[in-house]
Amino acid sequence: MKFQKPTGEYLELLDLTSTCDLDLLNGNEGKLSMLWFTSDNNTLIIDGRERQFDNNEVIFLTEFHHVEKVAIQSAKFLRFNKSFYCIVNHDSQVGCKGVLFFGSHSIPRVNLSNEDGEMLISLWKIFDYEMQSADELQLEMLQMLLKRLLILCTRILKKQTSLSELEDDKLTIVKEFNYLVERHFKEKKTVAEYADLLNKSPKTLSNVFKLLGQKTPLQFIQERILLEARRQIIYTDKSISEIAFELGYEDIQAFSRFFKKAEGSSPSEYRAQKKVS
Repeated sequence: MKFQKPTGEYLELLDLTSTCDLDLLNGNEGKLSMLWFTSDNNTLIIDGRERQFDNNEVIFLTEFHHVEKVAIQSAKFLRFNKSFYCIVNHDSQVGCKGVLFFGSHSIPRVNLSNEDGEMLISLWKIFDYEMQSADELQLEMLQMLLKRLLILCTRILKKQTSLSELEDDKLTIVKEFNYLVERHFKEKKTVAEYADLLNKSPKTLSNVFKLLGQKTPLQFIQERILLEARRQIIYTDKSISEIAFELGYEDIQAFSRFFKKAEGSSPSEYRAQKKVS
């Protein structure tokens, strides 16, 4: 089912099966997507990495993710555009910027409990009903339902990660840092540059991320650059020097050393391997 207005607002809900068209999950310029798997044994290759998903797992994709292969048994799919609901401008309402969308080098992944799954099923049924209620309140109702959905998933993801251990002010720093990296990783490569944007010291950023017990801020920056490098190498015909320049490296050798250290092969070798596979 699809909701679309002449003024540009767009929302779509679909039930996906094994006959899912690969093109459906790609080329979604300006759109954000949610995939809720409703069976076991689903396989996707996303940005060159094969991933397995089982029943009641939910993932969140932006227009920048590239899905190369689909083997979906059954899943529910939701997609919306910025005109329908802008999560950046309304982050105070849903809190998912830098958590579910924008600012993660990895794919945000939620595991639903039975209770969470039942809640999501109920919400999805209301979505189905409202998609057919073509009146003057339909847009507002659908936006309200989307907000509820995003809030629910954000809460679950926070509970399932170390984000739940952060105080609100520190969580805000992490979210804003993640979002800023997503926006500026091509031109800003140091923690100090992002600390300046946040009006914080580099040490403050490092201390906050230390509380998460995960990667350092610099590792987050580098892994976002690496993700984009893999995307460009696998899915475009750009030369390695073009990719290096686009990612802010004037010296192709410096880019090649960075890539090889992370992936174990040079950019050219990596491209050749992926073409063979």
